[in-house]
Amino acid sequence: MIQPPPTAIATPTLPDLGDTRTAFAHMSDGDLWRAQQLFRVIGNPAITAAGSWFTKAALSLHLPIKGLVKATIFRQFCGGETITESLITATRLAKSGVGTILDHSVEGQEDEATLDHTMEEILRTVAVAKDRKEIPFSVFKPTGICRFALLERKSTGTLNAPEQAEWARVEARMLRLCQAACDAGEPILVDAEESWIQPAIDALVERMMERFNRERAIVFNTVQLYRHDRLSFLQAAHSRAVSGGYFLGVKLVRGAYMEKERARAAEMGYPDPIQPDKAASDRDYDAALRFCVEHIDRISVVAGTHNEQSSLLLARLMHERGLAHNDPRIHFSQLLGMSDNISYNLAAAGYNVAKYVPYGPVREVLPYLIRRANENTSARGQTGRELGLILAEQRRRKGRR
Repeated sequence: MIQPPPTAIATPTLPDLGDTRTAFAHMSDGDLWRAQQLFRVIGNPAITAAGSWFTKAALSLHLPIKGLVKATIFRQFCGGETITESLITATRLAKSGVGTILDHSVEGQEDEATLDHTMEEILRTVAVAKDRKEIPFSVFKPTGICRFALLERKSTGTLNAPEQAEWARVEARMLRLCQAACDAGEPILVDAEESWIQPAIDALVERMMERFNRERAIVFNTVQLYRHDRLSFLQAAHSRAVSGGYFLGVKLVRGAYMEKERARAAEMGYPDPIQPDKAASDRDYDAALRFCVEHIDRISVVAGTHNEQSSLLLARLMHERGLAHNDPRIHFSQLLGMSDNISYNLAAAGYNVAKYVPYGPVREVLPYLIRRANENTSARGQTGRELGLILAEQRRRKGRR
């Protein structure tokens, strides 16, 4: 008897990430013009460096430039100065099927009172998310609730008695945040930091997962695949989750501290933790996506990426596994003001997509904004892509008239 050939998996119809009409439908002609001018400036390293220096100096001298900052780079990359202002942005995103992750982007604060204040602000984002279906996650940076130097000491050495007491307060803050997220049924993402303080973070987040991820992923750790050891870390974390009987929540990113990491490794004489080249980072990132989808029964994943090929790969992997576009265990995520071609086209195709929406007072969010500008300047391909898409949409609109 002749056996019929095996049924092949139909080729999925993947979203067209070059569809600028969908990507920029939420932007007026004026919005597009402002974004075009901003990315032209960001694409010039000399102007960006000078502008960053001038902005920091002007704000430190209390010169009246807040309005200029808020109308330009702040408007592009931030949701507002407060949660209330940011909810206007969240409502706008929701009209296109895009979710919001409220990101309190104040950083560099290290006294106990400020760390407690940051924790309380994050708790407010959890409370807001509980009542707003367009906010699928809360998020925080560990350095928002703990001194950088303490994380370094905990990662590399033994704490003295005062430091042990301080660390106990950090654990209490983490516990409050994760408990609040669990009580609200609102998953919470813990951002990654520099490699030399990450061990303390990984250990603490894993303890929270073991406690709160018994029925589904509530607490998510972040894995930076521009580090050459993180794919194996992900695989080992999955094994521990299986053995411990809890679910693993992970956000996958490439990474944001490459220059700093390499400079420190060279200065201190230890092996560079960063991948040898971008191709290696891309390879491990895509392998991590495959691993997560292959083990989706135990893993929930947020693909934090501005890479079109990785985004399409995840969509294709979901199709091959027969997973619905809106499977609650899989989300795509990009930063507000960037990669709208990925976010809006995926959302239009029914995938779960959420934008990171940073917020905070202009003066306090400035370090984030300067980093955003510098990262775009160093990633020339990213800036060029953003500008090229905007120009293509402007031409399309002009031809339509």
